[in-house]
Amino acid sequence: MINVIIADDHEIIRRGLKQILGGESDISVVAEASSSEDLMDKLKKIRCHVVLLDISLPGRSGIDALKDIKKLYPQVGVLMLSMYSEKVYALRAIRDGAAGYLTKETASDELILAIKKVSAGEKYITPRVAEQLASAIETGGTSNLHENLSDREFEIFKLLAAGKTVSHIARELFLSVKTVNAHRQNILQKLHLKTTAEMVRYAIEHKLLD
Repeated sequence: MINVIIADDHEIIRRGLKQILGGESDISVVAEASSSEDLMDKLKKIRCHVVLLDISLPGRSGIDALKDIKKLYPQVGVLMLSMYSEKVYALRAIRDGAAGYLTKETASDELILAIKKVSAGEKYITPRVAEQLASAIETGGTSNLHENLSDREFEIFKLLAAGKTVSHIARELFLSVKTVNAHRQNILQKLHLKTTAEMVRYAIEHKLLD
């Protein structure tokens, strides 16, 4: 039996995933979590083979949780499940230890196949992610400036590009305004930009806001 934990802050998503997996005789949803902290607490108590992990969790992000899981529970396979397309987060997630990256529009049969492969210790790489990996290798690792941002910088970059203020981001990520401003300056420097408006334009041009 493959034990799965679903980590997503939207109850309707968790319910839908449970319904999809409920028809499989060899897959059991053993727990649900609505935040990174909740997920790590569940992993302490429950034997799990695969975590379905949303990137956009409140507080500490899914990417942060992924790093913790790979450090503390390296035997657990993590499938990132996100509303963002592969071009936004897939390479970053794979680099940080995810066994696969799927969008929330993924067909049910593909999700089930991915869970079974990951539970067997394999990676599940879609053709779109494989293309990105090949491109990254060909270009020596990074082909876009935003791929040089740290995970925290990329998270703040996307929030700034989406129109969130520094104070709003500080509250959302439990950071000080000073820290967010420091990250903003680092982001501008790494992207060779001067203003937040240029940051927004960069995000639009690279289709990072979908």
